[in-house]
Amino acid sequence: MVDSKKWVLMATAQTPTNIAVIKYWGKRDETLILPVNDSISVTLDPSHLCTTTTVAVSPGFEQDRMWLNGKEISLSGGRFQSCLREIRSRACDVEDKEKGIKIEEKDWEKLHVHIASYNNFPTAAGLASSAAGFACLGNVQVYLFFSLSFIIFVFWGCYAYILKVHWWKIDDDFFSLAKLMNLKENPSQLSAIARQGSGSACRSLFGGFVKWIMGKDENGSDSLAVQLVEEEHWNELVIIIAVVSARQKETSSTSGMRESVETSLLLQHRAKEIVPKRIVKMEEAIKNRDFSSFAQLTCADSNQFHAVCLDTSPPIFYMNDTSHRIISYVEKWNCSEGSPQVAYTFDAGPNAVLIARDRQVAAQLLRRLLFFFPPNSDTDLNSYVLGDKSILHDAGIGGSKDVEALQCPPEITNVPAQKYTGEINNFICTKPGRGPVLLSDESKALLNLETGLPK
Repeated sequence: MVDSKKWVLMATAQTPTNIAVIKYWGKRDETLILPVNDSISVTLDPSHLCTTTTVAVSPGFEQDRMWLNGKEISLSGGRFQSCLREIRSRACDVEDKEKGIKIEEKDWEKLHVHIASYNNFPTAAGLASSAAGFACLGNVQVYLFFSLSFIIFVFWGCYAYILKVHWWKIDDDFFSLAKLMNLKENPSQLSAIARQGSGSACRSLFGGFVKWIMGKDENGSDSLAVQLVEEEHWNELVIIIAVVSARQKETSSTSGMRESVETSLLLQHRAKEIVPKRIVKMEEAIKNRDFSSFAQLTCADSNQFHAVCLDTSPPIFYMNDTSHRIISYVEKWNCSEGSPQVAYTFDAGPNAVLIARDRQVAAQLLRRLLFFFPPNSDTDLNSYVLGDKSILHDAGIGGSKDVEALQCPPEITNVPAQKYTGEINNFICTKPGRGPVLLSDESKALLNLETGLPK
């Protein structure tokens, strides 16, 4: 390793978030983050929802440090240290001939890392942001430990845990870290490391639909993620997320799961009897692009997850009145059509993830959402509907006057229907997307190439 303390080696990755359609709730091992049941998720398009993470290493760094959205946070937590320890133990030789830098496998134990992550979505209200964060961490650190071109893959897992108190957790940190440290493991093997930072993080190492296998081994070696289908398999789907609240939730997922495992008999029944059958049916529905079955399973599992939260002592309330209204409107619409048009699912928070069978349905869905939940008079429509704004065009909405002119949906019989202005922060339109990628453009790095500190 070069003796000079001036050099800084870094890597940057972008990792998507994921939303579970068969939920992960409850651990059989708190330390290794081993779940009580399998789960299945869909990875969201990183163009609309992602975490970008830069991981840097230098002999001049005196300690591991991390900045999230520009604010430094502590890395003293056990999950981060566990994930980082796992990554370092797998690190390989890294050489950058252009910079004259060579890091041998044994050097990684002595080197500290700087990590900077940025989410382009709310990170504290229950959208699985930790999944993206820890995933990205893995990818970046793998590259530094393993090969400079693979830096972004391992940091993902640890970051997911830090973001676990947030809404959408991404696995960008883990991916970045794995890339930086030149890890040799394949994505499924890396997912077992990311899992130790945040359970949901392991599912963000793939695009499309992903299954997290609970495993049976006590050491967790067989608890890992596998890709069921790529994002192109079911590209007709459109996803609209209603951000009901961007505030940090009162009960974290970690403590909520622990309390459910300890007190909820429904959770035990769900894990043993219900989920195994649902997993099989959901895999079939995804394989066959059977939206009716997919929607029924997705909604039922979301409802049962929140029933488990209510069955917990003391009960946990993640959804609110706005969440319940959205469910009611979707159920009435689906019933009036005779078959499901939209599936809904809620993670540990009030925000609704609505999955439409195609773009035409998505346009109708957006019109309904804007009718019931119009923006405040001083809110610009372009800041109210985010992500894929072309859905607005499909819905025939070009401005606030179009929103005001929307008619009550025909399935609503209690006219005039009540509107709930201001109850939604914004809507995000997206779709199934790819897994994490390493960014080669140094201008997109979040850390200064000379100092290793945030730009």
